[in-house]
Amino acid sequence: MPRRRAVPTLTTLCLQSLAQHMQSLWAKDYSDNYLDEYEFRFLVGPFNDLACGLVQELLGLLGTSRRLSRAALHLLLLPHLQQLSLRPCPALANNALGHLIVLRCQGLSMLDLGGCGRLSPSVLVDLAEGLPRLSRLGLAHTQANVQVLSAVGSCCQHLRELDVSGCKKVTPRALRHLGYDPLAQSPGCLALRVLLARDLEHSGDGDMVAAVAFLLLALPHLEVLAHSALPDALRLLHRRQLDGTKDSEGFPSLEELARSRGAAPEGPPLMLPLRQLEEVEEDALGIVHAVCPQAEEVSVWLGDSPGPAGLRELPDWKCLSRVTLGCSGRHGRALAEVLPLAQGLGTCLHTLTLHGFICRDPLSLPALLASCPGLQSFSAELEVPPDPHAHAEPPEEPPAPPPVWATDLLPRGLPQLQSFSLTLAGPVPAAHRPALSSTLASLLSEAPQLQTLRLLAVPFPLDSVLEPALAGPALRELRELSLAESLVSAGAVWQLLGSDGPLRRLDLSRCPDIHRRDYDAFLQAVRKQRLDLDITWE
Repeated sequence: MPRRRAVPTLTTLCLQSLAQHMQSLWAKDYSDNYLDEYEFRFLVGPFNDLACGLVQELLGLLGTSRRLSRAALHLLLLPHLQQLSLRPCPALANNALGHLIVLRCQGLSMLDLGGCGRLSPSVLVDLAEGLPRLSRLGLAHTQANVQVLSAVGSCCQHLRELDVSGCKKVTPRALRHLGYDPLAQSPGCLALRVLLARDLEHSGDGDMVAAVAFLLLALPHLEVLAHSALPDALRLLHRRQLDGTKDSEGFPSLEELARSRGAAPEGPPLMLPLRQLEEVEEDALGIVHAVCPQAEEVSVWLGDSPGPAGLRELPDWKCLSRVTLGCSGRHGRALAEVLPLAQGLGTCLHTLTLHGFICRDPLSLPALLASCPGLQSFSAELEVPPDPHAHAEPPEEPPAPPPVWATDLLPRGLPQLQSFSLTLAGPVPAAHRPALSSTLASLLSEAPQLQTLRLLAVPFPLDSVLEPALAGPALRELRELSLAESLVSAGAVWQLLGSDGPLRRLDLSRCPDIHRRDYDAFLQAVRKQRLDLDITWE
């Protein structure tokens, strides 16, 4: 049975009380008397004595409950605050608030301004220059431009993570300032390890490719660079096409940077410490592997037909543990093509995500899962071939008892699996259903650490699939279950509610066999037993 709601801790109750009375007491007094006074370096009040972690927790509680007002935010901008995220309340972020953050919160190490489009570039510059201890900075979907990134590159020497995704004013020249300060003729954010720069303007032009290559050479500790031009930049560096890249604005050329990294034209090949690679085309895997041999995570787009080496390149990546494969062609690829990859990586493969594959052989899914017993997360959106007998009239037969599916298709089990998601697009041929049902029954019985389970749009009954797991000791760690658009009965849901486990979220959206009266009965049982369970249905 899902567990009863836990008794809140005293700390939680105190924070909830503060959040509840914030507007009517402290924020009201501040609004009436001091809200437009922006020169207060310190405010004496009930929040000064709160530890940094409690202030951050109170901010989060106010943000998630949509009770964070401008006055409340002003009151909680305290000198000992170390982390501040305005992402939940971008409407409160204006230029005056930006100046207040610089004035009061000199100790910030993390600042997330994602979506705060009202902050002007000059205020963003002041924030970068006035908060020297920042190690994480989020500027996604803001007015960040070349002046802002120049200030970041010059002043944020401890910065390890930066997000400028969706910033329409970030140009190739602006990105270069993160790696080099042309005025001081000195390196930029040498400590930077993660740079997220998705969805920028001019992502595919030559200047942007050269700018991404510049960052790869100028930032020696960069492990993650999320940008659509990354594969082309890696090609450029691998082929050493560095001539003619001299910059007239004081930046060193790619050739000069390559020499500083020990990659002379006739010397050893250049290798980069990138750990995560996105949007790599299948035919570029060999080049990318040569430049980034330490990669731990890669996402690959596959065409309709395999390339010369294809997925056979991936098992040679000794550090690889997280793989995403997507079929970008019109016809998709067979799921069986992933088997050599799974068998090659074996227990090293911890995360596998698949999009658009076709499950022509129903036994390819259990074979794939059995090949990587070290999986911690698996997600697949699969298509199945059409059923040639889909339009034939089925003969009249008396109702058969629910089948008992085999649960031994995964001999080694999946002892580390924590998240499993399967989406089936379209109807499933009758010949595929026994193998797929037995695969799911085996998985649920042999994954003792499973915490998140999503079986979406499964067009065959799931009651008999869930039955072996619910009858035994399996699913004892399950916290989130989604059966949206799948065939599951109210009886199976009642059995689930009576099972032992920490289930907290159950999604029954658009399940054709769950009706309003069933949903109302589930909610009544949850309220009556005071269960800590959120059920969704529509």
